[in-house]
Amino acid sequence: MPWSLLGILLAVCAVMCAVGFYKFVYFLSIGYGFAIAGGGIAVLIMYLVNPTNTPVWIVLAMTALFIAYGVRLSSFLLVRELKNVSFKKTDVAKDTLKKNNEKKMPVFVLATIWVFVSILYTAQVSPMLFRVWNDSSDVVLPVIGFVISILGLVLESVADNQKSAQKKERPDMVATKGLYRIVRCPNYLGEIIFWTGVFVSGITAYKTAGQWIMAIIAYICIVYIMFNGAQRLEKRQMARYGENEEYNEYANKTPIIIPLLPIYHLNKK
Repeated sequence: MPWSLLGILLAVCAVMCAVGFYKFVYFLSIGYGFAIAGGGIAVLIMYLVNPTNTPVWIVLAMTALFIAYGVRLSSFLLVRELKNVSFKKTDVAKDTLKKNNEKKMPVFVLATIWVFVSILYTAQVSPMLFRVWNDSSDVVLPVIGFVISILGLVLESVADNQKSAQKKERPDMVATKGLYRIVRCPNYLGEIIFWTGVFVSGITAYKTAGQWIMAIIAYICIVYIMFNGAQRLEKRQMARYGENEEYNEYANKTPIIIPLLPIYHLNKK
């Protein structure tokens, strides 16, 4: 295992997601995007400092992929955050905040979360590092993985845009058109597809049990996080729309995250 390079990658991811100390959720949102983009750039620099037989265009393509992922995610969330800041300036929002003052999380809890997510983000980017470190010159699987990841990235972007547009039309109902006809959480599906591509891109590069374990654990974690996110989202939707017949009809016939897989609910009704 290239422990020294993994240590550098960990440090970069930790610095990039440290914005979470300002606001806890940033560890898992804006900081997440920063960390993935920063991790990709860090591996590229490692490669330029010590080139291997891995084709430079493969490394550049993977770096561009992680930057595109991070920029899209962080910019989308930053725009949404700015809109929330504008809303919080209204009298209604101020009254709500006074009634629901959030207690600040203890520093040691924040630090623990920071370390955990930094390790996770490092593991997620590690397939790119392993390809470079192991001097892998294969191009077939990296290209296949790259295409899969692009599809996931496009799916996420389209899903977010469709949701925003539909919520403007009907703020009293969840999005049900476009990709939302296929699954109720297409953005989470896109996330899974993106990281499936990243994992696939490194299959021919993993050389040790440790590398396989790190890549597999990272992939399993992201799939689990997406299903957990879908479960929490469904819980909030049930609390808000549970009495809405239109919502129930939609939810009962549309898979929650995987197309054609008849899993409609992750919470007990």
